[in-house]
Amino acid sequence: MTEEGPQPLGLRERKKLETRAKLAKIAIRLAAERGLENVTVDDIAGEAGVSARTFFNYFPSKEDAILLPDHDPVGQTHAFAAAMLAAPAGLNPLRASALAMRPYVARFDDEREDWLTRISIIERDPGLMVKLFASQRETEAILVEALAKRTGLAATDLYPRLLYRVIGGVVQATTQRWHELGGSVALTELFDAAIDSIDAGLPVPSGTAVFEGKS
Repeated sequence: MTEEGPQPLGLRERKKLETRAKLAKIAIRLAAERGLENVTVDDIAGEAGVSARTFFNYFPSKEDAILLPDHDPVGQTHAFAAAMLAAPAGLNPLRASALAMRPYVARFDDEREDWLTRISIIERDPGLMVKLFASQRETEAILVEALAKRTGLAATDLYPRLLYRVIGGVVQATTQRWHELGGSVALTELFDAAIDSIDAGLPVPSGTAVFEGKS
């Protein structure tokens, strides 16, 4: 018996994903133009040609329309965890995680303008930053558990948690730099360079003056 791959989405499912993407895109644009505090759910729904009730079928709040463009972030996290566990056994946990995460990182380059605008909105709004970190608690538990399996350790051990923070730090630092550069350098390029640097022991880049302390 052959294993079947993912089944193609039906028309109804595709329409729902299109509506969700449209609402998120409008929310981003209006928040960038007016400031999120000056945008209402009715504003977003009205521009999308749907009711506020329909909006709430997709997002719990206008903030979630900015922060959670994916329809199933938990499912996406499980898919990332599965890809990391399926990575070649010869890869160390850092490289296995980077291989699994790279398609996600590539989406930032594919959807460059939306992500650059989204990051600008989040950076200007402390409330969104708090909500973003809070939304990552469930995904953190999933990924720490997967990293524990990959390393043969318990999820309560320090190493899986430390590795999760390292990988998260790579994504955060490279995304911040990508945003500062206006997306002129591919995020995947920055991400790959950061992973290479950490895997090499995080050496100081060549040509950098070495701090010698007080004389």
